[in-house]
Amino acid sequence: MNSFGQKLKFSTFGESHGRAIGCILDGVPAGLEINEEFIQSELDRRKPGKSEFETARKEDDKVEILSGVFEGKSSGTPIAMIIYNTNQKSKDYSNIKDVFRPGHADFTYFHKYGTRDYRGGGRSSARETAARVAAGAIAKLMLAELEVEVFSGICEVDGIKSNSHDYEYAKKSIIYALDSDAEEAQKSAIIKAKNEHDSVGGVSRVLIKGTPIGLGQPLYYKLDAILADAMMGINAVKAVEIGDGILSSSSLGSSNNDEIRADGFESNHAGGILGGISNGDDIIMNVYFKPTPSIFKTQHTVTTANEEVDFVLKGRHDPCVAIRGTIVCEAMAALVIADMLLLNMGSEMDRVTKYYR
Repeated sequence: MNSFGQKLKFSTFGESHGRAIGCILDGVPAGLEINEEFIQSELDRRKPGKSEFETARKEDDKVEILSGVFEGKSSGTPIAMIIYNTNQKSKDYSNIKDVFRPGHADFTYFHKYGTRDYRGGGRSSARETAARVAAGAIAKLMLAELEVEVFSGICEVDGIKSNSHDYEYAKKSIIYALDSDAEEAQKSAIIKAKNEHDSVGGVSRVLIKGTPIGLGQPLYYKLDAILADAMMGINAVKAVEIGDGILSSSSLGSSNNDEIRADGFESNHAGGILGGISNGDDIIMNVYFKPTPSIFKTQHTVTTANEEVDFVLKGRHDPCVAIRGTIVCEAMAALVIADMLLLNMGSEMDRVTKYYR
């Protein structure tokens, strides 16, 4: 499947080394002011080649809106956006034409489809996530109308954890670090791995503020389940935690329960979601990225003919995919919340009659 969402649905298209990538976003209500500068600024946050902590592949990621916008506002019809690829070096992948890269989707794509685009992974490349960020930017414009905000930052790199979570600081950090005290150690870990032709993993922390009570559809379209689905669909993500996550499995009920007073919850171990439905508190997630599988060390693998070989990868790759990945987490979270808001509009008959009368 190349589509996501129910009321607000988007589909992406394109490959890493094709002519372009893009998306079609359907379900945006008419009349939303489309700020193209904001959409571009979101893509600029994700685009490669900004620093030594990212791949050297430089792409402007200039987005062009093809449809669905008239006189600066959404028209209610599908919004199509395209981003042209301008800096491919397909020859870098000629040595793996018949070789499966360890840790990549090469092996599974080939055995599922009988073929694969070996140039950077084709459809399985994280290059596709630029289209998700474009769609997510429009979702953020929708959320802004309701004073709902989505933030993210890096809370861990190579096991180096943040002790604080400053989302405003993360906006200024070159690696989107949430803790200024941990940032230098995290940067050093990335550069050390890069210099050793290796890579490191990291963790993105996502914060969603201002969500109303009631988002989420029991039992099979729960908010936490769909958020986890959205995050796990991002390249290199291997785990997602909502609220306390794994820690809650080793807690007592008396300490894990979020007790309630007239002015709200006394704690937020649940991460803003109870029974799959938002409770009005901040929604908090940790999203775990594995180390970038593209490394420049000699590795054992097999060919498409199942012959054992040793090979060394070429190309330009992120030493820590979590850095740019955190922007994708934000985009996907915004798309989920916007979709859930639209779904929730018909949850009570009073809302339906109020609109039509």
